[in-house]
Amino acid sequence: MAAELHVELVAADRSVWSGEATLVVARTTSGDIGVMPGHQPLLGVLESGPVTIRTSEGGTVVAAVHGGFISFADNKLSLLAEIAELADEIDAQRAERALERARSADDDAAERRADVRLRAVAVR
Repeated sequence: MAAELHVELVAADRSVWSGEATLVVARTTSGDIGVMPGHQPLLGVLESGPVTIRTSEGGTVVAAVHGGFISFADNKLSLLAEIAELADEIDAQRAERALERARSADDDAAERRADVRLRAVAVR
């Protein structure tokens, strides 16, 4: 059996995903980070971006995450996000329309959110 870590991806309003994984890649204020079983303890600030989880069963879970914190200790990884949604929950056409509206309204924050959602859908 491959080494694994327990992952909890939680948004402010719900538990988004929980399970065993072999690798998690997330964007922090210090850059992209990959966490595998046995990683050194860490605490960081999440940037908006896709989070990719390689599950123990060999699958991939991708989520669009907007801000929050990442914490790892004792083979337990917690991603505490302000907003998070699984790529499978994202309507790509709706996200494209939101991106267009944000660009025409010159709304940088909305544009970043829509862009992250579209990148998460593209990764899945």
